[in-house]
Amino acid sequence: MHRFYASSENIFDDRIFLDFDETNHLKNVLRLSEGHVVRVFDGNGNEFRCLIKRITDKVELEIVEKEEPLAKESTLDLRLAVGILKGEKFDLVIQKAVELGVGCFTPLLTKRCQVKINDPKRKLERWQKIIIQASKQCGRAKLMKLENPVFFNEFIKKCSENIRAGESYILFSERNGISIANITVLGNKATAIVGAEGGWDDEELQSASEKGIQIVTFSNKRILRAETAAIVVATIFQNRFGDLF
Repeated sequence: MHRFYASSENIFDDRIFLDFDETNHLKNVLRLSEGHVVRVFDGNGNEFRCLIKRITDKVELEIVEKEEPLAKESTLDLRLAVGILKGEKFDLVIQKAVELGVGCFTPLLTKRCQVKINDPKRKLERWQKIIIQASKQCGRAKLMKLENPVFFNEFIKKCSENIRAGESYILFSERNGISIANITVLGNKATAIVGAEGGWDDEELQSASEKGIQIVTFSNKRILRAETAAIVVATIFQNRFGDLF
């Protein structure tokens, strides 16, 4: 059954109205017609089985019943903070983060980041669309939260209070780290931090360590591409501390 996204502001009692992009997809790509049954999620964890009632400039749907989302949210509240990568590499990381059940995603501007963001609003809109499309495909009914890009030093300044409150912060580096087998995650909330293509600056690693962030290096010394590392890290966390297996 086809899935569509509708924000909560477009849901009224027993009616749902799709926005322009979703209407276009239903009408002109899938070529569905009135009477078809579809699923709709609101990005807040709610999912509905709906009947297509009217197709005009906006598609009008009738809610038949509320249903359980196809994919449950992870038991691990995982934030993935990743140094911004070039073009489609970062798009891929965002897409896979959604599929792997990441709850929050933070784009980082690091010292060795090779990307400049001239139009942050446009970037965020693009990334948000990727999140919606990935959620439609993987069955999640709750959208991964997307935070504004932030400089790494500003990001770690805010983490000390969270660490004292019991949240775990783990930074993955190609050097100067401990084995992942030795890391500890308290409770069900954690932040995993991965660098950009150029890796980490020595000063960044020192600052992170001083803030109480655990630094991890893969034990086999294997060097991964930045986009691979981010996906691998999310997978490891969901395996060890979440509900992937």
